[in-house]
Amino acid sequence: MALRVSRKIYREILNKRVFSTPLLTARHCSSSAQTAPNIPHSAKKGRLLTGATIGLVIAGGAYVSTVDEATFCGWLFSATKLLNPFFALLDPEVAHRLAVSAAARGWVPREKRPDPSNIGLEVWGRKFSNPIGLAAGFDKNAEAFDGLLGLGFGFVEVGSVTPVPQEGNPKPRIFRLPEGAIINRCGFNGEGIVAVAKRLGAQHAKRKLDETSRNSSSPTDEAKHRGKAGSGILGVNLGKNKTSEDAAADYVQGVHTLSQYADYLVLTAFDGKKGHLLHLAVFKWLHAFTLSDNYILIDRGLRMLQGRKQLEDLVKKVQAARDEMQWGEEGPPPLLVKIAPDLSKEDLEDIAAVALGLCLDGLIISNTTVSRPDPVSKNPVAREVGGLSGKPLFKLSTNILKEMYVLTKGKIPLIGCGGVSSGGDAYQKIRAGATLVQLYTAFGYGGPALIPQIKAELAECLERDGFKSITEAVGVDCR
Repeated sequence: MALRVSRKIYREILNKRVFSTPLLTARHCSSSAQTAPNIPHSAKKGRLLTGATIGLVIAGGAYVSTVDEATFCGWLFSATKLLNPFFALLDPEVAHRLAVSAAARGWVPREKRPDPSNIGLEVWGRKFSNPIGLAAGFDKNAEAFDGLLGLGFGFVEVGSVTPVPQEGNPKPRIFRLPEGAIINRCGFNGEGIVAVAKRLGAQHAKRKLDETSRNSSSPTDEAKHRGKAGSGILGVNLGKNKTSEDAAADYVQGVHTLSQYADYLVLTAFDGKKGHLLHLAVFKWLHAFTLSDNYILIDRGLRMLQGRKQLEDLVKKVQAARDEMQWGEEGPPPLLVKIAPDLSKEDLEDIAAVALGLCLDGLIISNTTVSRPDPVSKNPVAREVGGLSGKPLFKLSTNILKEMYVLTKGKIPLIGCGGVSSGGDAYQKIRAGATLVQLYTAFGYGGPALIPQIKAELAECLERDGFKSITEAVGVDCR
């Protein structure tokens, strides 16, 4: 079929761009004795370029017609690497906006190849084709989650979603570092809960309609285990507005509005009232006051909403709001809490006690850090206010992950997040106690081609060490 299309294009180009030119018309109508006109050098170049283009079109069509779907899919993902230098030249926020728009419009490759069998697993009664997910912050407004899941992620987390739209902090607010890191102080910029609910609701209705048309009888077991986004598992990260006086009320509103569309929900623990009401200039003046995208750390002794009493009260209210809603056979979505890596041993013990005592469904470890680990500490950009993500965060977040796995006795699923940029990194997170793994910054740098690479490397790591599945490897470095 592709070959026929190539031939058709070839004929159209010849008819429109070659035989319709006055020069060639004059040449073909003249007598054989007439001297051919002198062709300008620029025209020769144009003809050569046209010929080369035709050749590439024909060759591409021939190639597509002969290779299998898996090979072509791999070629498409590899081709996306060519765009990485272009995105690196753009302002970070502009590049991010373009990437989201491309995924929302389906202008990204779609993974057609099955995932390796040894990296599939089941968590919270849902089947994940692989444990590699995209963290919250990339698709803040749920515009592109279908395209992102199509890239081959096992799950995608949208948000953070606040009840009321807000612009966030003044620009510039995202900064790249050559060490494979990013500093951001976006401040929960987003369109708000109504816009997100409309998008999730429309997609949910479309999926239900498709399932009804395919299965006129009762849903199959496979359909029950699929995520609410259809092609994968969808998480919704809930946030609070900067000016809100009641954090719990904001989270409860998020539960009531969005939980029906989510396979799991996430609360990001932070003290929004104390931090967000302080002017950004104050933070730049005082080194002890540091602003992050999702939380404020004024002093390491201040435990924010991650303190035992505050966190316990918050989780109880949100769980009650979720459980009072009407749910079908699948039950309510699991509730997780995302924590910062800049916490003391006492903080971690308190969080673990709350998680076990209230039967929390999971923890995400970790958010961005306000610290500046080597080698970024020597970079002048590191003085920018904000949360650091990327490779320099890997060691710190993995150590916190290990501690939390031990403190929770391996009874609670943990999602390892922070600095993952390879299959080996994902494997280390799993050995440290993570059941699932998320990335963000590395995806921004590496693009779509990074996803199949990480999955293939992870499968190789498991096979090399004799593990038949992800679950066998979870927490082995902590036992």
